[in-house]
Amino acid sequence: MVVPCFNEEATVAELLRRVLASPWVAEVVAVDDGSSDRTLDILRSVDDPRMRVVAHERNSGKGAALRTGFGAVTADYVIVQDADLEYDPAEYGVVVEPLITHDADVVFGSRFLSGRPHRVLYFWHSVGNKLLTLMSNAFTNLNLTDMETCFKAFRREIIQSITIEENRFGFEPEVTAKLAALECRIFEVGISYSGRTYAEGKKIGWRDGVRAMICIVRYSPIGRSTRRRRAWVVTQRR
Repeated sequence: MVVPCFNEEATVAELLRRVLASPWVAEVVAVDDGSSDRTLDILRSVDDPRMRVVAHERNSGKGAALRTGFGAVTADYVIVQDADLEYDPAEYGVVVEPLITHDADVVFGSRFLSGRPHRVLYFWHSVGNKLLTLMSNAFTNLNLTDMETCFKAFRREIIQSITIEENRFGFEPEVTAKLAALECRIFEVGISYSGRTYAEGKKIGWRDGVRAMICIVRYSPIGRSTRRRRAWVVTQRR
């Protein structure tokens, strides 16, 4: 379990209570990404042998926090859990089942593939998520319904074999493209979703959507080929 945290003092204590109550949790690596509130103090106050806390000196982004967390995990399976209570730890069993049965290497928890409860929020966010998923599918030849979901579960050796380059929310399209390139067995399961408003602390914005589109192209086979050619040209010039 990797929990990236940035200024989540209002929710992180309750989130960790729910996480540690789950029978599916063997370890929790919580990464504080340079919080300026009490998040780090709350993380360090949790008294549970399964809990480890890693702190970044300054804020570097969700992707950077996940990169740190993935490098520290030791359990067989790794779930990404945001600290904002939008995703429910009670659903870990649903998410990891295809891993435990050895049917999947990776599982995406889809907010759009479910009859489970969903908080009604922003229309344009929903449109944006579906557009990014469609674009990602076109470049990866996958048929996901929710590429941008936080709830992703991995076999540990799979996620630790991938070099995460994106520091912010570009992690989602980057890791999806790299999983596709590895020809991993990817499953989707339906999950509930209790999204929050910007007033409640939501951090992702339109600039992250633009970056996601760039990442979809950048980490696609076409993008990787272009990057290799550029690196070759630079090397030859030297």
